Amino acid sequence: MELDEASLISKGIAKLLRKYSAYGLLILDEWLLEDISEQEQHFIFELIERRHDSASTIFCTQYRQDDWHARLGGGVHADAIMDRIVHNAIWTETGTMNMREYYAKQTVAH
Repeated sequence: MELDEASLISKGIAKLLRKYSAYGLLILDEWLLEDISEQEQHFIFELIERRHDSASTIFCTQYRQDDWHARLGGGVHADAIMDRIVHNAIWTETGTMNMREYYAKQTVAH
């Protein structure tokens, strides 16, 4: 992962934060698909903080908003991250159907 590589270089994480903070639109696909480490929590918090009220971020995920706090590890960092995301967000729900499961069943049935 890019964050792991950046942590091995002097000021690598700061450079990575500047890079992702500079985009006018950042799309985080598969948001919270896997559990995140404490280092990743800190990075996400700092990134969201830098982008807050100045740039757009799209979070693409299969998890409901209600599940994000727990998937972010709960606690203070999760509170702070969620606070910066939810207050200025526009939410688009695409339904409850999981297209991957649907097509997998269709493939098996044929």
